[in-house]
Amino acid sequence: MLLKDLLFKYTTDASRFLVVDNMMLHYREEGEGEPLLLLHGAFSSLHTFNEWNKHLKKHYRVIRLDLMGFGLTGPNDTSDYTMENHIRVLKAFLNIIKVDKCHIVGNSLGGWLAWEFAYRYPQKVAKLVLMDAAGFLEEENIPLPFKLARTPMFGRVIKYVVRRQILEQFLRQVYFDQSKVTEQLVTRYYELFIRDGNPDAFLKLVNTPYTDNTPALRHIANETLILWGREDMWIPVHNAYRFHSMLRNSKLKIYPQVGHVPMEEIPDESLLDVMNFLEAVGEYAVKQLED
Repeated sequence: MLLKDLLFKYTTDASRFLVVDNMMLHYREEGEGEPLLLLHGAFSSLHTFNEWNKHLKKHYRVIRLDLMGFGLTGPNDTSDYTMENHIRVLKAFLNIIKVDKCHIVGNSLGGWLAWEFAYRYPQKVAKLVLMDAAGFLEEENIPLPFKLARTPMFGRVIKYVVRRQILEQFLRQVYFDQSKVTEQLVTRYYELFIRDGNPDAFLKLVNTPYTDNTPALRHIANETLILWGREDMWIPVHNAYRFHSMLRNSKLKIYPQVGHVPMEEIPDESLLDVMNFLEAVGEYAVKQLED
């Protein structure tokens, strides 16, 4: 699918682009109020928060972006996908759009970026929400796509191997309720993943050496909500308890019969938990969400 076709299909009037490191970052900014930054995970895009955004933008200045190597942002021509560079790019992005401080919600890779950013720049983060967040490096619990991406043969043929049916199988691993894996959902994930440059970027991301910085969690004082799907097959639920035990000011909620992406699998329940945590839910807001 050509990039111009992807742009036509997956942008809206709220879509914007700005340049960081010769890379066109795709983002959306909607609503007014306190800034709220939403960070997606690997294989994903800012669209993963579509359902949440319908309600959040009534209360917040909601900012979503496609992280480098994903969605419409595409690859970074420096080939630097280290966490340090993700943090640097995110800081530059926030500076450009004039956000000095914001709430941050991160899922999976986005959760990892969120807590590492909060550790380095605590003054820039109000409240923090970690959903099935990455960061604890467990070789025995690496998701299948990541294991495959570390094999030399797969790396050479990823552009040809990852067809729609294969990506659908990966996607089904992150959902507990298989009825939620619709044709439309699979199409979105697939078409944005195969955007020119994204498969190679994913390979470089997965094969980038990372430092286990989880001891730094003990130094994060920002109020944090940890949300986790109990049936998460990509990042096991015991990691939720590890985050909870190490973060100094955290609350924890586990969702039974939910997988890796609560904001897509149970958008209403997970959103209410987040809005309650951010102290945005009054009777009027709850009624709006129920309607």
